Amino acid sequence: MNSSEIGPSLINPVDILSYKETWTIAKPFHHLVIDSFLTESAISDIVAEFPSFDDKLWYVYDNPIEIKKALNSWDRFPKTIYTLFWYLNSPEFVSQLEVLTDCKLFPDPGLNGGGLHSHRSGGKLNTHLDYSLHPKLRLERRLNLLVYVTPNWEESWGGHLGLWDHDEANEGPKNLVTSIMPKFNRAVLFDTTQNSWHGLPEPITCPPNVTRNSLAIYYLCEPRQAAVDRSRALFVPHKEQSNDEKVLELIKKRSGVNTSASVYVDKK
Repeated sequence: MNSSEIGPSLINPVDILSYKETWTIAKPFHHLVIDSFLTESAISDIVAEFPSFDDKLWYVYDNPIEIKKALNSWDRFPKTIYTLFWYLNSPEFVSQLEVLTDCKLFPDPGLNGGGLHSHRSGGKLNTHLDYSLHPKLRLERRLNLLVYVTPNWEESWGGHLGLWDHDEANEGPKNLVTSIMPKFNRAVLFDTTQNSWHGLPEPITCPPNVTRNSLAIYYLCEPRQAAVDRSRALFVPHKEQSNDEKVLELIKKRSGVNTSASVYVDKK
């Protein structure tokens, strides 16, 4: 299978270079939004294939800072989803993204932290920084690509991806600068190396029969001299959690390479 042949059946034509200026001036850190990212055929198949929220395949995160389900096992992906991830990790597609970063990018075949994500009503993800250095490859995480695949998502349900600026004095997030609705077939691409605080800390309020579904793909580069040696995500407490010792201890465990697995429930 040739990526140059399969790509047009999955992704609508997009000139990444034309987004260079938008990317560069975006606040609080480099990012861009691309609507109608996937072809009608591809997005239709992905919606049909996406695992149900009650499927036993999922890993479950259910704690005060992170309520979601995730799946990054390629062998469990249905056909179209599998093919899309294959293409998004192909040299042809990855090379297109390099016009934004001006550096060589690499895919992460293991989908560490990526893959499929799903949130039901009440789902949330506290504001955080992603891992900086891949725990196995020791390459620096440079870009996140998210694609939202829930049809007819309503703005009143929340679930917006928030982007915060950085508070240098306190080494944490400061002001919510940008809020991006998880609109159907919308892709969001952002740089993760600019103190890129992001998340959806307010619980989602969608109906019980709806889930906020997304695909997540991450891209790596050779570590910069200024790269922080962080191999797990670093979360911050939300609102009243700042004074909750149990939440602070949970955040500490979540950020540790040897303790992070203890914050999620095994498949169920």
